[in-house]
Amino acid sequence: MPHHPFRIEICVEGIDGLVAAQTAGADRVELCASLLEGGLTPSLGVVREALRVATIPFHVIIRPRGGDFLYSELEFASMIDDIKAMKELGVAGVVIGCLTPDGRIDEARTKALVDAARPMKVTCHRAFDMTEDYREAIEALIRCGVDRVLTSGQRDTAIEGIDILKDTAAIANGRIVIMACGALDASNIALVRRATGVDEMHFAALHTIKSGMVFRNPHVGMGGTAIEREYEITLTDVDAVRATLAAARGAAR
Repeated sequence: MPHHPFRIEICVEGIDGLVAAQTAGADRVELCASLLEGGLTPSLGVVREALRVATIPFHVIIRPRGGDFLYSELEFASMIDDIKAMKELGVAGVVIGCLTPDGRIDEARTKALVDAARPMKVTCHRAFDMTEDYREAIEALIRCGVDRVLTSGQRDTAIEGIDILKDTAAIANGRIVIMACGALDASNIALVRRATGVDEMHFAALHTIKSGMVFRNPHVGMGGTAIEREYEITLTDVDAVRATLAAARGAAR
């Protein structure tokens, strides 16, 4: 059984995603930019506007770039500065993750980020899923004072990672919140909740719509993406969020 009050967090891109998630009944939001890269730190303007319209808590991802979680000194300094800015704005929490080259939690940097963040809540994101030993990683995060960890059980999906998710929750034993993620939707979230005993759950419910642009330059694609992607917008699907929330909350406790 979960050791903490059950909460469901929705991963969104931008302010419109936050509004969609809270309209659908989410408990909390992880606010990101660029979900195509797994989520990057949104701009200060986005965060300020999110604070203006939010009716539920949101946590901001602190990730300066895509790729791995082995950061340069300058990148790490920017993460500290972003955390301080979020604290000054009054954000409820931040989402972080730093690893060493051998696949361990970078405890020195993680502790420094936690210290900079307080009194905000701190989540370790799926950098945890890239560690060499999840049992050791949980203990490291607890030592650093991290409040929760987001994990798919070190697999692409929560369904594939069920055994590790269950073991992770048992190891944590209430000392840190375990938040499950990984391709969760209305068809499988109840199964994962019942099978693992995790404290919280996290998912994105995205759909793509066509751009409203009438003129389209067929000769230019930004950032190396397919030209079609330049005229598509990814949004949070309110109906899918509602259905998945209902399935999770209806699962046996």
